[in-house]
Amino acid sequence: MSFEKIISDWKKKSFKPLYWLEGEEEYYIDLVMDYAEHKILSESEAEFNRTVFYGKDADWTAVINACRRYPMFADKQIVLLKEAQQMRDIDKLDGYFENPLPSTIFIASYKEGVLDKRKKLYKTIKKEGEVFTFDKIRDYKLPEWIGEYIQSKGFTITQKAIMLLAEHIGSDLSRISNEVDKMAVNLGQRKSITEDDIENFVGVSKEYNAFELQDAVGKKNLPQAMRIIQYFESNPKAGPIQLVLPALYGYFSKLYIVFGMADKSEAAIKPLFYNNPFAARQAMEAAKLYAYTGVERALLLLHEYNLRSLGVNDAGTSDASLMKEMVVKMMS
Repeated sequence: MSFEKIISDWKKKSFKPLYWLEGEEEYYIDLVMDYAEHKILSESEAEFNRTVFYGKDADWTAVINACRRYPMFADKQIVLLKEAQQMRDIDKLDGYFENPLPSTIFIASYKEGVLDKRKKLYKTIKKEGEVFTFDKIRDYKLPEWIGEYIQSKGFTITQKAIMLLAEHIGSDLSRISNEVDKMAVNLGQRKSITEDDIENFVGVSKEYNAFELQDAVGKKNLPQAMRIIQYFESNPKAGPIQLVLPALYGYFSKLYIVFGMADKSEAAIKPLFYNNPFAARQAMEAAKLYAYTGVERALLLLHEYNLRSLGVNDAGTSDASLMKEMVVKMMS
C-alpha cells in the first residue's frame, strides 16, 4: 500500500488500531507521520488526545499506558512513536499489540531498517494492524520521480534539469522536495524550471558538474574533462571527489553490464539509464569508444583512485590532481 492510500483511508475516517511504518526511505515515513500528527485530529481534539514519544527516551510501560487511555471529548486518540528503532525493550509492546483499543490509533516510525518478520512483534502487528515498508527509490526511477513530483506541484521541468538534480542530490527525496519547494518560491509566477534555475537556486553549475564530467569522459573529450576538473579545484563543493568517483563508477558499471547483455538495443539498455533514450544512445557510443577492455580498465582505475583519495598508497595528492591523472589514464 502506498502512502497515498494510507492517507486516503485516514481522510475517510477508516483507521486500524496499529500502524508500523518502516524502511530506509524516510521521506514517505515522515510524510505519513506528519499527517498523522497534524491532520487526523482537529486542533481542539489533539490538545487532549495526542501523545508523542521518541524511541531513544521512550519507556515501554509509558507507551502502553498512553495507548490504554480513552479519548477525551473525541472518538479517537493518537499515540505516535517516532524513531522506534532506537527504543529499548520494544518487544514488550507486544502485550498491548495483541489486544489494542479500537479508540487508540498507534503509529510508529521505524527507520533505517525493518522488523524481523520472524519475531512475534511483527506477526502481531501484521495481524492486528498494518505494516508498511518503504524502500529506497531505485536510481533508474529517480528522474521519473522528480518529474512527477514537480508536475504535482504545478510546474514543468526540462530533462537536463531533472538529470542535474538527480546526479547532484541523488536519491535523498526529502532534500529534492525541499530544493523544489525553494525554487517554487523564487520562481514567482513562472511555472517552468530550467537548468539555469538549478544553477541559481540549488547551486549546481549547469556546465561544470559530475554529470557533465561523466559526459565528457564518456566521449573521451579530454579538454572538456580537464576544464570541469579545474572548475572543481576552484570550487570544491561543486564536485568533491567523494561525489565524482561514485558517479563515474556507477556509469562505467552500467557500461560493463551492457557488454554482458544479449540484446544491446537502445530499448533494452534504456532502463539502465533512467529510461532516458538520449542517455542510452550516449552510453552505446561510449561502449563502442571504450570497448570491453577500456571499460574494465576504467573500473579498476576508479577503484585504485578511490583508495588513493582515502590516503591508501598516496602521500597527499590533491583531489583535483588525482582526478586529472585518473581521467588521462582512462582515455589513453
